[in-house]
Amino acid sequence: MSKLLIVESPSKAKTLKKYLGNDFEVLASYGHVRDLIPKNGAVDPLNNFAMKYEIIDRNSKHVDAIAKAVKGADSIYLATDPDREGEAISWHIAEILQAKNLLKNKLLKRVEFNEITQTAVKHAIENPRDISMNLVNAQQARRALDYLVGFNLSPLLWKKIRRGLSAGRVQSPALRLIVERELEIEAFKSQEYWTIHLDALKHSHSFSAKLIQYNGEKIEQFSVINHDQQTDIVAKLLIASAGKTTVSRVEKKQRSRSAAAPFTTSTLQQEAVRKLGFTTSRAMRVAQQLYEGVDIGSGTVGLITYMRTDSFSMAAEAVMSIRDYVKKNFEVDYLPKSPIMYKTKAKNAQEAHEAIRPTDIFRTPTAMRKYLNDEQFKLYEMIWKRSVACQMSPAKFDAVSVDLTVGSEANLFRASGQTLVFPGFIAVYMEGRDDEENEDGESKLPHLETGEVLNVEKIYGDQHFTEPPPRYGEASLVKVLEEYGIGRPSTYASIISTLQDREYALLDKKRFTPTEVGRVVNKFLTEHFTKYVDYDFTANLENALDSVAEGEREWIPLMDEFWQGFNQQLLSKADVDRPGNELLDETCPKCGKPLQKQLSRFGSFIGCTGYNDTPKCDYKRSMNGTAQTGADPVVIGLDTESGKEIYLMNGPYGPYLQVGMAIEGEKKKPKRVSIPKEIPSANVNIDIANMLLSLPRDLGLHPETNKKIIANIGRFGPYVNHDGKFKSIPKSESVFSIDLAGAVALLAAANIGPAPIADLGPHPSGEGRIEVFAGRYGPYVQHGKIRATLPKSMTPEELTLEEALTLLTEKAAKGAPTKKTLTRKAGAKKTVPKKPKK
Repeated sequence: MSKLLIVESPSKAKTLKKYLGNDFEVLASYGHVRDLIPKNGAVDPLNNFAMKYEIIDRNSKHVDAIAKAVKGADSIYLATDPDREGEAISWHIAEILQAKNLLKNKLLKRVEFNEITQTAVKHAIENPRDISMNLVNAQQARRALDYLVGFNLSPLLWKKIRRGLSAGRVQSPALRLIVERELEIEAFKSQEYWTIHLDALKHSHSFSAKLIQYNGEKIEQFSVINHDQQTDIVAKLLIASAGKTTVSRVEKKQRSRSAAAPFTTSTLQQEAVRKLGFTTSRAMRVAQQLYEGVDIGSGTVGLITYMRTDSFSMAAEAVMSIRDYVKKNFEVDYLPKSPIMYKTKAKNAQEAHEAIRPTDIFRTPTAMRKYLNDEQFKLYEMIWKRSVACQMSPAKFDAVSVDLTVGSEANLFRASGQTLVFPGFIAVYMEGRDDEENEDGESKLPHLETGEVLNVEKIYGDQHFTEPPPRYGEASLVKVLEEYGIGRPSTYASIISTLQDREYALLDKKRFTPTEVGRVVNKFLTEHFTKYVDYDFTANLENALDSVAEGEREWIPLMDEFWQGFNQQLLSKADVDRPGNELLDETCPKCGKPLQKQLSRFGSFIGCTGYNDTPKCDYKRSMNGTAQTGADPVVIGLDTESGKEIYLMNGPYGPYLQVGMAIEGEKKKPKRVSIPKEIPSANVNIDIANMLLSLPRDLGLHPETNKKIIANIGRFGPYVNHDGKFKSIPKSESVFSIDLAGAVALLAAANIGPAPIADLGPHPSGEGRIEVFAGRYGPYVQHGKIRATLPKSMTPEELTLEEALTLLTEKAAKGAPTKKTLTRKAGAKKTVPKKPKK
């Protein structure tokens, strides 16, 4: 009796094949096999939201392979990932097979396992189930909602703002968070305040205390607000102290701190960003590799449980295994008397899986190090440590609080300190934090008794200024999205990527700043589609989808309720004014018509309202001397050498600067220079323009060849050039500061093969690794001699092993060009000149 197991990932298929033996054939779907047709009408609200699907082109050959294998199988097991997306993929595969009449007299079952270990897989095969239509319908409803919002709202943005923009059901509230935080920062007004401190001395131990009460009144943050006020208070306290202070109160108590819960998807992403410097998408890619399996010498095994989960719970066997490890490797005080249980705090927690943990706690990071690449090791070590720590005793601190009087009890200073007396879980792992001081740093106070008189070293004031709230980083944005109930663990990374891909937000110094376009889009949506970017509405809709998944609600009435209100809103907003344009109290110097602030691809600029008139007025200028412009040239200022105007232009390869305009009939072309990607067009002013136009730079002669080396910026970015050889200048260097020695080192490194920017793991065949490199024409994936360029829709950080294998397979199928095809076109006849007749 032949059996077929279908999974999503080829690397997972390889691992499972080893567990199941020759009784099973294991094939991969390579992710989703069907999606909505990419045009209007894919979801029909007038026909019970009927959805039109088509097989995804790049996976059609995998579908054909599955269909062929099904013909010879008696039993088919669908083992896609254990979540809604996985359930939907299983359903789509079943629907395709049913449409091909391939399931007659065959057993079709769904199997689910949370970890890829031999025990878990065999248990799943022995306990199959039917496809859960509740989970499928929840996923279909989510997909249909995203489609209806995207395909109806995005064209309105194209019409009212500019082409290429998009709005999303979850993406738009996330953008709102970033923009509102930026508006808070801009509106923030810093306030001055002072704190008063006393340094006391006991024997040779000096410590500091802070004024908490003055003349019987409690000191608040803004009790002392200027230099003169603090000077007066300090002077009076110095006189009152006469160089002495008395201990009026000593309070001692023990404080404990418990370990953080084991990882969920959200907390894993946050910690990977904070501790490892990963992006959220990079963290998920590496976690997928650890889940799907790594060859550890004795065979391929999944090292962690499924990485998309909201749950803090762990299997009883896993908890007991962790406790056993702690018992064997730590003193008795480090093991609590009973297992520690954690409750999920996340809003709208999805169907319960386990938390992310190692599949075997005795596979220590040290033991696994030689089998993992750097990224895999770092993430596995963090997951392993957090899992061990969550079943260890709390850390204990001795906390001391002391009050000191100066002159009388009306003037009180307070000093606090703590000492770690028992590390507990801290011996293994400490949770990271965003924008907070570490409260667990040790601050020791000397032994003090009530009534004791101490010497005063000094009394002084410290000046402070209130600070605006920090911009969101990836970790803090994921945290707040989870707190609001916006999106799901599997969507956080894609939300962040979309905001950057659409140029709605820039990640600068690991903090998100909204672009001008992002601000305008957010303003348009919050003014005209307020309900649909509301945080509570988005979270409540997620709640409703959870109810569908749990079988408590039907999906079609939910869709209808959403569509009725949303469609009505769309119809009412068809004729709203174009946002971003703002009339100014200024006339055009060219034609006398009013000027207005306008939005373009690169931000805001000032243009004439007569642009669309006949004859049109094409007057434009940058805002405040800054080159923010659209496709038409804008004057930045004058070139210092020629005296000609410098224009910011938009070319097919991006924005560039040009000195003067081309004159018909003249052979000499105007000087041009590309604007590097790391310099936003919005920041290009006359100083930056002159600096860019000073290129190319002559760095001097190469010490070996005695030939010139120059630094310049080209179509593909900054580079150095020597004797016809080019080498890109890395982001850590600048084309304006690189010196001769740096250029020589770069050129020397050009003769050595490039280092990969990402390692996706071993090839399923076991031969070699699949790596991503930065190429001249963009990033590419390579295995052996086969290279495949990444499409624009994919980034190296988000690329999965399955996607890489698909690209490599497609490239291999096309075949590499031969020497003949490189020298002449395929099929072209070779012509030989005829000899002249005698």
